[in-house]
Formats: sequence, C-alpha cells, structure tokens
Amino acid sequence: MPIAPTLAPAAATRPWLMKLLKPLAGWYSNAAGYRQMGLLGDDLISEENETVLKALHRLSPQQSYDRIYRIRRATQLSLQQKILPKAEWTKPEEDVRYLTPILEQLYAEAKEKDALDTLTVFKKH
Repeated sequence: MPIAPTLAPAAATRPWLMKLLKPLAGWYSNAAGYRQMGLLGDDLISEENETVLKALHRLSPQQSYDRIYRIRRATQLSLQQKILPKAEWTKPEEDVRYLTPILEQLYAEAKEKDALDTLTVFKKH
C-alpha cells in the first residue's frame, strides 16, 4: 500500500523527464503554501491512519517535538490569517522527508507479515 502515487521512479530513469518535472515540482511546492508557514512536506500527512500513528511513535523525541511545534505554529498563523516572515519560511533544501521512510518501512513490514501469514507449506511424498 504506497503512500501516494509518484512519478519519481519513472522520472529518475529518464533525464529529460526529470528536467521537465523538476521546475514544476518546485513551483507546486511553493504554491502549496505550507513552506510559508514553516511546515515540512511530511507535516501534511494526516494522523488518522493507524500506520501513520505507528510511524509517529518511531520518531525520536526531538523530531516529534519539532513536528508538533511546526503544526501548532502553522495552526496559529492560519487562525490569524498570517504567514511567517520570509526569513523563517522553510527552504526547499530543509524540506526533507522524515516520516515517509518510516511509513515505507512499516508498509514493507506489513506486506512481509501478510506474505508469511498466507504462506502455504507443501509436503513432499
């Protein structure tokens, strides 16, 4: 069960496609507005999924605290209908995936568990 559909594997193998999509991806990330509130891309992942909750429990205490701080600050800014000063915006190089690798690991573990649970053993006669 993937997190979201992605063109990344296809684009990575085709340099012309990567060259075409990279500016579009940067524009889209900036247009989304989450960086103007100091959020990271993975902060937007909803916590309503059991797998996401497990992933959040695997974060270090500092990562968990930072996530909560960013979300609360963004909520406050949203209520005030403001954005952060430009110097405090999340820069593209700071917008790293911190939760997605854990989610991918959890999905792989669930897939492996399912494969082992449905394993069929045949006896040789």
